[in-house]
Amino acid sequence: MRHRASSTVPLPAPAGAARSDWHTIRTLLPYLWAYRWRVGLALALMVAAKASVVGVPVLLKGIVDSLSPGQSAALVVPVGLVLAYGALRLANTLFTELRELVFARVTENAVRTVALQVFGHLHSLSMRFHLERQTGGLTRDMERGTRAISSLVSFTIYSVLPTLVEIGLVVGYLALNYDLWFAGITVGALALYILFTVLVTEWRTHFRRTMNELDSKANSRAIDSLINYETVKYFGNEEFESRRYEETLRRYERARLRSQASLSALNVGQSAIIAVAVTLMVWRATAGVAEGRMTLGDLVLVNGFMIQLYAPLNFLGVLYREIKQGLTDLERMFGLLRANREVEDGTDAPALRVSHGPEVRFERVSFAYDSDRPILSEVDFTMRPGTITAVVGPSGAGKSTLARLLYRFYDVSGGRILVDGQDIRSVTQHSLRAAIGIVPQDTVLFNDTLGYNVAYGRPGASAAEIEDVCRSAQLHGFIARLPQGYETPVGERGLKLSGGEKQRVAIARMLLKDPAILVLDEATSALDTRNEQAIQGALRTAAAGRTTLVIAHRLSTVVDADRVLVLDHGRIAESGTHAALLEQDGVYARMWEAQAQQPEEPPALPDAEGASVPA
Repeated sequence: MRHRASSTVPLPAPAGAARSDWHTIRTLLPYLWAYRWRVGLALALMVAAKASVVGVPVLLKGIVDSLSPGQSAALVVPVGLVLAYGALRLANTLFTELRELVFARVTENAVRTVALQVFGHLHSLSMRFHLERQTGGLTRDMERGTRAISSLVSFTIYSVLPTLVEIGLVVGYLALNYDLWFAGITVGALALYILFTVLVTEWRTHFRRTMNELDSKANSRAIDSLINYETVKYFGNEEFESRRYEETLRRYERARLRSQASLSALNVGQSAIIAVAVTLMVWRATAGVAEGRMTLGDLVLVNGFMIQLYAPLNFLGVLYREIKQGLTDLERMFGLLRANREVEDGTDAPALRVSHGPEVRFERVSFAYDSDRPILSEVDFTMRPGTITAVVGPSGAGKSTLARLLYRFYDVSGGRILVDGQDIRSVTQHSLRAAIGIVPQDTVLFNDTLGYNVAYGRPGASAAEIEDVCRSAQLHGFIARLPQGYETPVGERGLKLSGGEKQRVAIARMLLKDPAILVLDEATSALDTRNEQAIQGALRTAAAGRTTLVIAHRLSTVVDADRVLVLDHGRIAESGTHAALLEQDGVYARMWEAQAQQPEEPPALPDAEGASVPA
């Protein structure tokens, strides 16, 4: 019977006290409980399989006793026992395979559900979290965590529980049919084995944690270095990067060697306990046969039980270590789920109701990334519906921070931001961001095709719509000259494209999104003069009827703005039109004069790909 997993699986408990292994297991159980009928059927099949295994030595005892000298049983008795012996072995395999087939969906569903939940949660976290964490470490934690779920479920259902069931059946049979010494030796060896394994494995756990941390660190360093390949080459620091990577690998190697040494000690101790137990069992059985209390079949039975228990019991130690390591990996991934959402929607937050060109108001907004480093202080201005508001000022004045706050990547420290009279903290983040389109200063593209990156502005857009916005962004001519056209790969972070080409892709996908509010953060900073003039015209057309925030360094790009704000040290120093600010002869006028004295940009020449680059 198939049961669908619930779409609302409880999230782990908030961060606080250290999570125990049992707490981690309890966190995982709801994902399995969604398929409880499959779990129950798998457990029933597991018990049936182990009953078949335990029945094999019992039948073998009957066969041996039937063939012993002095026995007068008919020929059909051993033949029937032999046939039953073969049937039980086949039944064990059949029940085991059915169990794995029934339980496979449970395992895969749990892995998929947890992975999607962690992935979605990471996307819901604030920009601060992602700026403070290394992507390589995050992906490695997710990879190990999802792999740990599969390992834990597989080891528990396929190995640990079957072994414990088999041990229970064997001990019960020995206690009911033989001297209690046999059951006592089995139980005593098992208890000593488990105690020894637990104690040594707990001692070894910190080696695994250290290995995980160093593994993540090495992976993060490698990915960070490869992502910044150009920077490494610019400064000729290949050897420096190799030394940093090797340093982490050496530390990882030392931790791994210590872990291996402790593993060898554990294996020797476990083997010693098993060897002593097997010796005692065979000695008691041999003595029983010699004294006439037991038959040869009983000796074969006891020896068969110990052979059957030896392999899984010895493997039980390996499983326990793997489960402990899996719990460590899973705990680390669940730790990502416990990461606090710094920016979160309110309970029953409504969607933003926005007109085509809404009014946007920054009302006495203050903000600081860190409490000791304020960025904005009492910033107050209104972007009237359908107008263009430009913000200029020196680097570090807080211009780009305004865009991040409008997108609600962070919440304001003081004041509020209103869109058509609605505090953006009171509406859903998804509806807010759906109403805003941005052309960022630093455009980062997906490692996919040009067409995919443009279509990302509105997934599902038609080819005609994509081509239309590319024409508006002065990008279609460049794409048409490429052998693969819109299917041309752009490389990691778009490194196969020039800065100007990447910026035109960003403009095209913003146009495809067709938002009510535009944010242009140095939207033409990577373009030459000729292309900048063409793109500026396209942007003015796109901004018509929309409320637009332009963040600019080059003042020549904001002369047509309806209002220009001069931001200095987190405060609005001046405000007005371009002409009015020049007449004030203040900060803006001095910036204009300084930029006017800079040498003019040389004429643009076509590069090898047909794009325009400075001479």
